[in-house]
Amino acid sequence: MRRINLDHAATTAVAPEVLTEMAAAWALPGNPSSSHGSGREARALLEKARSTVAGLLHVEPGEVFFTSGGTESDNWALRGMAEGGSRPIAVSAIEHHAVLHTADWLEAQGVPVRRLPVTREGVVDLDALEQALTPDTALVSVMTANNETGVLQPVEQIGALCRERGIPFHTDAVQAVGAVPACELCAHADLVSLSGHKFYGPKGIGALIVRKHVKLHRLLHGGAQERGLRAGTENLAGAVGFAAALALAEAKRPGEAVRLAGLRDRLETQLFNQIPGLMRNGAEPRLPGHSSLRFPVRDGRALLMRLDMAGIDVSSGSACASGSADPSHVLLAMGLSREEALASVRLSLGRDTSEADVDEAAALIVRTVRAMQAG
Repeated sequence: MRRINLDHAATTAVAPEVLTEMAAAWALPGNPSSSHGSGREARALLEKARSTVAGLLHVEPGEVFFTSGGTESDNWALRGMAEGGSRPIAVSAIEHHAVLHTADWLEAQGVPVRRLPVTREGVVDLDALEQALTPDTALVSVMTANNETGVLQPVEQIGALCRERGIPFHTDAVQAVGAVPACELCAHADLVSLSGHKFYGPKGIGALIVRKHVKLHRLLHGGAQERGLRAGTENLAGAVGFAAALALAEAKRPGEAVRLAGLRDRLETQLFNQIPGLMRNGAEPRLPGHSSLRFPVRDGRALLMRLDMAGIDVSSGSACASGSADPSHVLLAMGLSREEALASVRLSLGRDTSEADVDEAAALIVRTVRAMQAG
């Protein structure tokens, strides 16, 4: 059976060009922290990758810290700013669980947490944010683009509000690479989380961008790597792959964003024309390849299973929560009922998605929904 991948938001395959770059790093025998010749060669390659990332993001190389991925970056941003203190933090209700669960943990340690509501359209309520900000706020965390609905958040305005009050602002930009210009990802925030496998890089590598004026607590003890803040032998091949993937994503972004938006609109048009009662979750602006749709069926989980059996890879939301029977916390925060949230499906397109894929997927989805309604 031919499978159609409409779940690129969960992960992406490593691009061939990225694999080629990584192969050279894997072949090196040296540890980047060693002082001998082989170590210096590995260190040079690591710092070249760091400089490439910094140049694309318009930050300084010393502000780029390589991590194991978006989850670690989010954890480090929140814990590094708030752990051990009593100053409150503010997080939006639609953040990835890497942020929300870290906030829960910090709250259990005595850190006050203010959870910011969103509108029915899935946008953070700026009035509620402004009211939540106090002079002692330690951090505000609001994602750049929601990983389920694709809705872009007003990070420029949020960054301005925080800057006026001297409050550090963290944004999880994991889902935004390749859609938002790289130079804008760090333009409005003091800390920014990124993850390689979301933009055709390797899994197990990410970055936390920490602007030089931010004082961040150490994440791991045991060594002097990453300027003494994250101990452990550096993932050299991962860092090289991350840099190569980020450069490729930015090079492809202008044309690919337009292409994906056209394919997404083509898919949505076919579905809306043939499925009465279909609804979209979230408003514009949104990521070009994302579509969160609410189907007129009683059991959304059964719809996911039937689509899987039909050869279509889709999801109900974040892959990190795919094993849960609970409805999406993002959709519930937007005001949807439990039943509406469970009837929602995320469709996300990528570089390998074609018009033929979209047309075939649309036909299969329509057929599946009609069969469920008839049965």
